[in-house]
Amino acid sequence: MDFMQYWQISDMVTKTLFFLLLALSILSWVTGIVRVLQSRKLATNVADDLSQQLQARQSDLAGTDAATRRLVTEQTLLKHIGRYRFASERGLPILGTTAAIAPFIGLFGTVWGIFHALHNIGMSGQAGLGQVAGPVGEALIMTGLGIAVAIPAVVFYNLAVRINRRIMYQANDRAHDLLAQSTGLVDTTKVTASASQVHAATSSRSTTSETQHTNNYSNSVPKQL
Repeated sequence: MDFMQYWQISDMVTKTLFFLLLALSILSWVTGIVRVLQSRKLATNVADDLSQQLQARQSDLAGTDAATRRLVTEQTLLKHIGRYRFASERGLPILGTTAAIAPFIGLFGTVWGIFHALHNIGMSGQAGLGQVAGPVGEALIMTGLGIAVAIPAVVFYNLAVRINRRIMYQANDRAHDLLAQSTGLVDTTKVTASASQVHAATSSRSTTSETQHTNNYSNSVPKQL
């Protein structure tokens, strides 16, 4: 018996389960391909984009103290990392749900087909191959469809999760570098300002010392009559 013969003897429940599995399969394939492509693109651009986002805030931080600058930098980095995480997880619930429920939908179709086989045996009073071949074949087809829908969804889900982990690693790694650079810039500015103050104070003391030395020398010279 081919598939069309199984389709003709199937009832409305079996056909509904078939179309449900078909819709889940198409949805998981489209979602999985789009999710993997977008995650790969995000993994390539996440570090540079994070640097650009922080660079755009540097003008707002001009003239602020070290504590404020560090706080604003941390909040900016955390906000954009959260956005990257949210963007990278889009579509994953669809893949996870499809991978979880598709085998059970196929199993329900299997149970329904076996029920048909037992019903035919009860109605005919005979346990021949003709009474059970059609319903059992229908049950096996539903089992195979459930597994065929679940496997690609699992593969796409695991692949997307793996890429998303790389995205978060690159984003966190660049965030630590940017935070360290921001803190180092503040410290360098402080050191430069302190050095300028010390230099100015040293110059002032040197000038005062030279003035006093000149005055002392002038007082030590005998005045001419």
